[in-house]
Amino acid sequence: MAQSHPLSDMLTRIRNGLARQKASVYTGASKQNKFVLDVMAGEGYIRGYVEEKDERNHPVLRVDLKYTEGQPAIRELKTISKPGRRVYSSSKTMPRVHNGLGTSIVTTPKGVMTDSKARSENVGGEVLCQLF
Repeated sequence: MAQSHPLSDMLTRIRNGLARQKASVYTGASKQNKFVLDVMAGEGYIRGYVEEKDERNHPVLRVDLKYTEGQPAIRELKTISKPGRRVYSSSKTMPRVHNGLGTSIVTTPKGVMTDSKARSENVGGEVLCQLF
């Protein structure tokens, strides 16, 4: 079945995996998903990810979830931009998550990056999701 928004699907799978204390979850492979996972791994929210093939030889991503003292590293994971409502922000109006304790992931002309990096490089873009 075709997905209307692969990024939202991936974030929901991660949220569900964390709720069930899974070690890893599988999600569809796309360039945008890989870029978002790179940022999440760089910020320490997940252990990492590996591209594999499923039983029908389609590419999938295995996302290794991270826990600290039995608690998930991600407390809250929220999709901001959706197909029906895209949310854009300039570098000056970039939203802060939990007063700077969380992270927004933004796609900019310079690539996918965190909100703090986008502010420091003075670029805006589409706010994809927020993590805390």
